[in-house]
Amino acid sequence: MTEELFREDSYLTSCEAKVVAVSEEGIVLDRTVFYPTGGGQPGDVGTLTTADGRTVPVADTRKGKTVTGIVHVPGEGAADLAEGDVVTATIDWDRRHRLMRMHTAMHVLCSLVEGGVTGGQVGDGKSRLDFNLEPENVPDKEALTEKLNAVIAGDHAVTIGSITDSELESNPDLVRTMSVKPPTGAGTVRMIRIGDAVDYQPCGGTHVKRTGEIGRLDVTKIENKGKQNRRINIALVD
Repeated sequence: MTEELFREDSYLTSCEAKVVAVSEEGIVLDRTVFYPTGGGQPGDVGTLTTADGRTVPVADTRKGKTVTGIVHVPGEGAADLAEGDVVTATIDWDRRHRLMRMHTAMHVLCSLVEGGVTGGQVGDGKSRLDFNLEPENVPDKEALTEKLNAVIAGDHAVTIGSITDSELESNPDLVRTMSVKPPTGAGTVRMIRIGDAVDYQPCGGTHVKRTGEIGRLDVTKIENKGKQNRRINIALVD
């Protein structure tokens, strides 16, 4: 298995690692700062650099299907790596930081909308969340923008914790997503807490340390995507 350094520290931008497998899927390292696609958040991009100066661009990061661990997908024409090679793995930090800001913002948005989450996608500057809402509960775009930015400006701390599988089972309201349940079976579930009472729910993604780091957001559009499904689109202003 790949040691997932990003789980405990989302601000790590690089690490030294060893290649443990190379397959048609890509390159597996013994440890990484690269986040793999999951939970609506895209996989990281960046580079793997060897001691002799060879650089492999990483075009995507995914969880392995035919191999165990996190797969770093090389870009076209990348240099070949072999099992045992030692590399410096470096993410595209500017892109990752925007994704972190957006992911935390989506948790804040979730706290302000009364309805189950039916889908979502974290994006590089723009994101969306789908909610199961009755027509009378659909929020006003301008009012929601104001509320969202007021919470963000409160500069609430964002902290990582965990609860046991049994604790999560006893508190089903902690899970806001209707279609995807958080992974259980390992004994504990990773939790993200925002402030004392803003938001608290399972999440495996990367986040900023405080809401003030998100910056100003706009609710750009609220769309009708079905009988009760409403899509709320948000975007970073700066």
